[in-house]
Amino acid sequence: MRLDSLRDLKPGEGGRVAQIDGGYGLVDRLASLGIRPGQRIRKLSTSFMRGPVTVEVNRTRVAVGFGIAARIIVEVEDNTR
Repeated sequence: MRLDSLRDLKPGEGGRVAQIDGGYGLVDRLASLGIRPGQRIRKLSTSFMRGPVTVEVNRTRVAVGFGIAARIIVEVEDNTR
């Protein structure tokens, strides 16, 4: 397994959130969206020109900003659904 930021994953790749590089405010905001360490996550798409990154977490689609996606570190799995 490898560690990558959510921003650097290709669409369809996923794994488990390893850590979130940010303060309490960011961690709490992402937790309210269901994104927290240990949670399975899959990248669905990236918008053009540093736009939002769409992910699937808990069978729900969520969009996060490009900069925030760079702070979400994912333990990438080889075969994700």
